Amino acid sequence: MQNSYAELPNLVIRAANGVDFVYRDTGGHAEHAPIVLFQHFRGNLDYWDPALIDRLAQTRRVITFDNAGVGGSTGVPANTIEQTARDAIDFITALGLSRTDLLGFSIGSFVAQEIALRRPALVRRLVLASSAPKGAPGMHGWAPEVIGAVGKPETSAEEYLGVFFTESANSQQAGKETLGRIFGSRTQDRDEMTDWATREAQYDAVCTWGIPDHATLERLAAIDIPVFVTNGDSDPMILPHYSYLLAGLIPQSRLKIYPDAAHGFLFQYHDEFATDVTEFLS
Repeated sequence: MQNSYAELPNLVIRAANGVDFVYRDTGGHAEHAPIVLFQHFRGNLDYWDPALIDRLAQTRRVITFDNAGVGGSTGVPANTIEQTARDAIDFITALGLSRTDLLGFSIGSFVAQEIALRRPALVRRLVLASSAPKGAPGMHGWAPEVIGAVGKPETSAEEYLGVFFTESANSQQAGKETLGRIFGSRTQDRDEMTDWATREAQYDAVCTWGIPDHATLERLAAIDIPVFVTNGDSDPMILPHYSYLLAGLIPQSRLKIYPDAAHGFLFQYHDEFATDVTEFLS
């Protein structure tokens, strides 16, 4: 029987860049390309909803990891998406993987885009959750109320719920259940929390990615693999219209917007989202 995500050991692998990457691996399903997951702003291994990972792992090998300098991984956190992607490629290469599916969430979706452009032979299919293209207008930093909630040295559960879930009773309840799983399912051998240096580097990367540059939007035409673009209809962090923009610029894309959902739509709809991703990857 497959171990739940909350029970997986923290593994370590040394990559060619000298970084000791901390990761978790559900294993199994060798007949399919594994899915490598890329985490959101300031997130670590434990900020994935175990319910989502367990559902994906029913049909696929799922790998989560801390990039360089993040959580338990050694090294220095990159302050550009391009360097973050290079570090991630080193991690994937160290695992001996030559063909993968990528699922990027938030800032992780920027990294996944960059890998698909930089190392296209490595990526079979791509899932972009709460994403935006490089150079899109209006993406130069996040709204003050958003970065004020999730970008402070100390954040609260209420602030997390306010960005990741809508104000509706159903969404707020889903958010509380998500927090219960994230913080209650695994009580021992948890990952190291991300530090302030990671926050600063990642926000530098977000702001640089968002400098308006219409010409860089043309890069997406080079992604010639199937891409699943997803978001919540009320995401205040990366607005849904960027999902429509992405889907219009990537030749082989499909789009789904989840109702009454914000940045954490993939946790709120963990079963439906996992079903959609599994179907797409198949």
